[in-house]
Amino acid sequence: MTRIAFIGLGNMGAPMAANLRKAGYELVAFDLVPEAIQRLVDEGAAPARSAAEAVADATVVISMLPAGEQVRDLYLGTGRVLASVDIGTLLIDCSTIAAEDARAVATAAEARGLAFLDAPVSGGVAGAQAGTLTFIVGGETQPLETARPILEAMGRNVFHAGGHGAGQLGKMCNNMLLGILMIGTCEALNLAVAHQLNPAIISEIIRSSSGNNWVLQTYNPLPGLMENTPATRGYEGGFLSNLMTKDLALAMNAALASGTSTPLGSVASSLYAMHCANGNGGRDFSSIIQFLQGGRFD
Repeated sequence: MTRIAFIGLGNMGAPMAANLRKAGYELVAFDLVPEAIQRLVDEGAAPARSAAEAVADATVVISMLPAGEQVRDLYLGTGRVLASVDIGTLLIDCSTIAAEDARAVATAAEARGLAFLDAPVSGGVAGAQAGTLTFIVGGETQPLETARPILEAMGRNVFHAGGHGAGQLGKMCNNMLLGILMIGTCEALNLAVAHQLNPAIISEIIRSSSGNNWVLQTYNPLPGLMENTPATRGYEGGFLSNLMTKDLALAMNAALASGTSTPLGSVASSLYAMHCANGNGGRDFSSIIQFLQGGRFD
């Protein structure tokens, strides 16, 4: 039976791991927060006291961590994952990190005869809870096909973007556009409100017109216009602004490395950095609408 070690049980990792349990997989859970482990234990997972303990008898390791520094430390440093797994264990990192970090782990894994996939996700906390995530995968074809049923237990779409690091680059492209779309949508709604138009009606007009986009379809940034969005909860939960800022910075670094012009991405990156500097890093990224509202003048 497939035994999965899941490391990183935050807003995204916890529901992803829970969906694996619902699908019948044997699960070992580890996180630095004991309460997060206990919630998975309550759903039938086995607890681990360290990452090395979690992966000792695993056939598959899945990690979901905030940044590249933590991923490198987990696999190559104090987490001792590469030193603790058996040969033949499949490693899947679902974090959003720099492509070079993913490639560094992949190279070290392959030196030990281990397959590694970088498989960042799109779909947010709601998608993680509903099991409708999109996985954007970098790595070799055969390990991906082995991983596919596991990924499909947590998501609706699995795309092979290319070799090691390609999953991360694909995710950067997506999230750069998402940040731009969120800011543009917020600007349009703010303009409508400033002219005393009904934002619910304007949202519907745009959804039915050429300005239609994912934000208006599923993640309206104004409170009271759409159920179960972070805007209805005071912008709590969801995809945090500091994570969007991190992802935009990764995209800007990738653009700089390739000499690619991304002027809108650069503006979005700066706006989110300022939003976080104003104390909003722990709020959902749709809260950028309040930053823009603060820039209104009469």
